[in-house]
Amino acid sequence: MSCKSTKVAPSVDFDHSCSDSVEYLTLNFGPFETVHRWRRLPPCDEFVGARRSKHTVVAYRDAIYVFGGDNGKNMLNDLLRFDVKDCSWCRAFTTGTPPAPRYHHSAVVYGSSMFVFGGYTGDIYSNSNLKNKNDLFEYKFATGQWTEWKVEGSLPVARSAHGATVYSDKLWIFAGYDGNARLNDMWTISLQDREHACWEEIDQSGEIPPSCCNFPVAVCRDKMFVFSGQSGAKITNNLFQFEFKGHMWTRIPTEHLLRGSPPPPQRRYGHTMVAFDRHLYVFGGAADNTLPNELHCYDVDSQTWEVIQPSLDSEMPSGRLFHAAAVIQDAMYIFGGTVDNNVRSGEMYRFQFSCYPKCTLHEDYGKLWENRQFCDVEFILGEREERVLGHIAIVTARCQWLRKKILQARDRQRQKTKQESNEESDDTAAGGPRDIPAGNRPSGTQPLLEVSIREAEAQPFEVLMQFLYTDKIQYPRRGHVQDVLLIMDVYKLALSFKLSRLEQLCVQYIEASVDLQNVLSVCENANKLQLDQLKEHCLNFVVKESHFNQVIMTKEFEHLSTPLIVEIVRRKQQPPPRLYSDQPVDIGTSLVQDMKAYLEGGGLEFCDIILLLDGHPRPAHKAILAARSSYFEAMFRSFMPEDGQVNISIGEMVPSKQAFESMLRYIYYGDVNMPPEDSLYLFAAPYYYGFSNNRLQAYCKQNLEMNVTVENVLQILEAADKTQALDMKKHCLHIIVHQFIKVSKLPNLRSLSQLLLLDIIESLATHISDKQCAEMGSDI
Repeated sequence: MSCKSTKVAPSVDFDHSCSDSVEYLTLNFGPFETVHRWRRLPPCDEFVGARRSKHTVVAYRDAIYVFGGDNGKNMLNDLLRFDVKDCSWCRAFTTGTPPAPRYHHSAVVYGSSMFVFGGYTGDIYSNSNLKNKNDLFEYKFATGQWTEWKVEGSLPVARSAHGATVYSDKLWIFAGYDGNARLNDMWTISLQDREHACWEEIDQSGEIPPSCCNFPVAVCRDKMFVFSGQSGAKITNNLFQFEFKGHMWTRIPTEHLLRGSPPPPQRRYGHTMVAFDRHLYVFGGAADNTLPNELHCYDVDSQTWEVIQPSLDSEMPSGRLFHAAAVIQDAMYIFGGTVDNNVRSGEMYRFQFSCYPKCTLHEDYGKLWENRQFCDVEFILGEREERVLGHIAIVTARCQWLRKKILQARDRQRQKTKQESNEESDDTAAGGPRDIPAGNRPSGTQPLLEVSIREAEAQPFEVLMQFLYTDKIQYPRRGHVQDVLLIMDVYKLALSFKLSRLEQLCVQYIEASVDLQNVLSVCENANKLQLDQLKEHCLNFVVKESHFNQVIMTKEFEHLSTPLIVEIVRRKQQPPPRLYSDQPVDIGTSLVQDMKAYLEGGGLEFCDIILLLDGHPRPAHKAILAARSSYFEAMFRSFMPEDGQVNISIGEMVPSKQAFESMLRYIYYGDVNMPPEDSLYLFAAPYYYGFSNNRLQAYCKQNLEMNVTVENVLQILEAADKTQALDMKKHCLHIIVHQFIKVSKLPNLRSLSQLLLLDIIESLATHISDKQCAEMGSDI
């Protein structure tokens, strides 16, 4: 949805702890903040606190607290407070001994306290007494009291530029710089009981990030995320996640991001990352000698990145590094940092998040594939004739090759049915038994359509089917060569079935999975399957200077076929010239694009249900309706109408034809764009039809709150009256009364019902003051 008109009401909260539930939202009219809008707030005056970088900010209630950092000449240890409601700055009240001036420390909030750990202290002006710290201080917001925690036992090595967060009543410290080297150790300490608190080093496992510093951490969905940072020659733009329960690290793969998809942000350091709802937001930092100011967003559920387009009325912050960020309610606040020419900033910026429930389209179709309910096609595969069930609607929407096979099988089945029907007619004429022809049976008892595909084995075909339903396939497990070989079989099928998107996905997964342990197995399999592009990749991998000696000393190399050994040796001796192609890569069509085309006519010949709207038929597809709506799923499972026709309403109300088409677009491919009057009809649809969450309702709500104009107010008034949306009807009458001169010229006014015209007259009469009545009376 365009960010031009998208706004949110600050008073509206979504239940983020249960985003998959359908909760009923109520309408709310203003004041609103534009979604994805950057606003420059009052900067910190020098008499309150210096401009700075390498500081920390934390959020507590309705305030941002800034501690420490440096102003370019001196380290700081003042504590500043910014009230987000009043947009005012002051020095926070403090008592006790604060931490020594420092920068590159960490600060977190637990309960009603802020905890500051470590950092770099000393006199940067005279370059004396400079050292890293491993001390821990508590600041109580209620009393302003600073206290140092004196902890017995082993301590983390003193450090700065580390990551810190709070989870499960504990402070977690990761990596940083100890003055000589970068670190990647992890320590934790309970913040519940100061008297018995002790540091504990965590035994980490999995794909532990390289030793690094100047990176952010954020917690989302019970996991800690680390993105990029300074790690010397190993600096990457990898995103890692840490499971608190099993102490396991995982590098989040990006190989599923097809060319043309938004890539991850460039590698960088000195940036910020915050979590909100299911998203991580990365801003700023130094990226290969540039200071970018795009805001990158990572969706934890879909594992995709995007660059957030700011609203047109945004006041964008310039690129910066060593700034700090925190979240209050549904907004991110960014303060300070180093901007161009090493200048410290005292600016505060606010960014308005959007918090719509996630799109469940891919998940819903994925569950349809897993549950195998309402299947109407059975694929018979390979020499062993293994059988895999599926849904004609999904398969024919996504793959033209399989669509052709299904049409051929359907024609054969119809001819067979017709022949059987003729034979039965002959039997009946001769006084034999009478049966119902298969083609006229109620749709619930239709036999499965059998489609034979000799060139496909069951296991790779099932992976291909998973892709058709979800646009995704399982990433090969690290060290499991069988997973990679399976994806190669899937790639072979994708080439045969002309599925460009799946081809690209397979190639990216396989190339990313090739390593010293599996390269020869993958190369041999690519040679056998005649997958030349993958074979090329493997040969080039083997002859790399850093790989060659290790590969040829393995047992696998001894058992390699002679022609391949010859090819490797010749490739090493005389590498072929590199060929660069400027041809654009065909990345195929997505699930959303295919389902859109299917609804718009591409799936007409495969319709198996008729939806009746006020008596008017609209052909549709049972499997798609059941996948997206628990109402339809229960209907088709329990009491499917024999005539294959279903009347459409939302409760007692029949939606307009236009609103019904908007609902079908949402069901088939997740579209949420619609005129405001449609939104009013569909506001209750997620609740009535049992959609997976209230995403459609949230968009309808925003659409109604923001887009009622003089031009469309009469259409929305009619819809509000029909749907008994009394708060919206009242809102429309309010606009009509205050803009009556303009509304009176609208042609639609003449087509309103008598009762609605009376409502408008009554509202006008209520609005006119006694004084105006007296003035009107004197004119008569």
